Amino acid sequence: MKLLIFRREKKSKHRWPLVWLAVLTISFGTLQAAPSRPNIILCMADDHGWGDVGYQGHPFISTPNLDQMAAEGIQFDRWYAAAPVCSPTRGSCLTGRHPYRYGIYSANVGHLKDQEITLAEILKQQGYATGHFGKWHLGTLTRRIRDANRGGTEKGKGHYSPPWQNGFDDCFSTESKVPTFDPMRNPASVSREAKRNVPVGGSYGTSYWTGPDKRVPEADLRGDDSKLIMDQALQFISKAVHQKKPFFAVIWFHAPHTPVVADASHRNLYSDHPFGLYGQHYHGCLSALDDQLGRLRDHLESKGVSNHTMLCYCADNGPESSVDKGAGTTGPFRGRKRSLYEGGVRVPALLVWPDQIKTPFKTKVPCVTSDYFPTILDALGLPLPNRPYDGISLMPLIQRKTRQRTEPICFQSRKVAALHQGRFKLVSHVTSLESIHPGRNELYDLAADPGEREDVASKHPQLVTRLGQKLRVWIESCHQSDTGNDY
Repeated sequence: MKLLIFRREKKSKHRWPLVWLAVLTISFGTLQAAPSRPNIILCMADDHGWGDVGYQGHPFISTPNLDQMAAEGIQFDRWYAAAPVCSPTRGSCLTGRHPYRYGIYSANVGHLKDQEITLAEILKQQGYATGHFGKWHLGTLTRRIRDANRGGTEKGKGHYSPPWQNGFDDCFSTESKVPTFDPMRNPASVSREAKRNVPVGGSYGTSYWTGPDKRVPEADLRGDDSKLIMDQALQFISKAVHQKKPFFAVIWFHAPHTPVVADASHRNLYSDHPFGLYGQHYHGCLSALDDQLGRLRDHLESKGVSNHTMLCYCADNGPESSVDKGAGTTGPFRGRKRSLYEGGVRVPALLVWPDQIKTPFKTKVPCVTSDYFPTILDALGLPLPNRPYDGISLMPLIQRKTRQRTEPICFQSRKVAALHQGRFKLVSHVTSLESIHPGRNELYDLAADPGEREDVASKHPQLVTRLGQKLRVWIESCHQSDTGNDY
């Protein structure tokens, strides 16, 4: 029997201890890849609306590979991003915890703290190859030069927390957004986001990084951004398979976050787009992303590991600008990015895992990005570290042993909080921990009214009180975590 101690191999400015977890693992000699341990891939799009896929009935978008995944695996009808903006959701995927527990309240705020335990760190200790590819957005990637939103700036001082210090061995990462074609170059105004005082074709002001002070030359970064990301991910997978190691790949695309740019071949798929050129670029870059998912699946098949790979896909929040400007659709749901109404947090999500999912199905069980962490640890037979978690294991759902979620899903973003319990959803407008008060609560029956058109709080006052009490307890728990009590 071997006692494996999980420890941060990095310096910390914090006062919290760096040894957090001991896991008993039956092991003899060097830890080897066991046949029962799946490969794991977490794919995520940026600002991909729930309705912007063919399998949800979009009238013209071309997403054949996502549609095929929906037909072959689990289609999650009620999958939620942990937050209505990108950075907080990304942290929830890697930690299993709501971002208000560790100080990433919004985009470009805070960083992934040293004391947070990530999936990459745990899986690396279990003998996995670990790689991050694409958008990071959980801290800056350099202290030495100006980069993206915060890198090398006074604003970013103290927020250096790159993926290679959070358990990832192979990286091809940007701090934040980039154009979805020619990612290092400022695009034409069709992107609707030409940077101030930067000429079209000039440097966009960010870099891809592969390690400390290791930037990818701009000359090597031409073409579709989703393809550039997948190029690196496929090399990582090939190396891991060759070394006979299980792998954990986090592939976080930038598409379809602005600036949205697509090449001519993908724009031509939408030559009759009702919103003109911008719509062609928007849906074109989504179809380009979809192509890369097909390429990924073909690669897994060619390497003989597709059946044994847990391939997940979701978005980090709802779509950005309004439908009348040619951007994404939330389907029938109210709200968009930055909102805790359904359209801001309910996103497309799929899981393909042939070894476990023999019969495809669609589920209306509520699930959230915080569920990745406990699900993956459960699949590997590993215990959760001793701290509060907001996700639950989805293995009983994946194995068709349950059709319900007993634990609520809670959210907080700025001065709004929400709680999902079964068919009901409480939305509370919060000014402090104590001020979830009557008159500022909304209650929706999502089974009868998924579009949140009718507030039924006045019809269920006792339910509002009961859910409000649960929400208060959860908010206080997050506050206690955020002050460092979990460490």
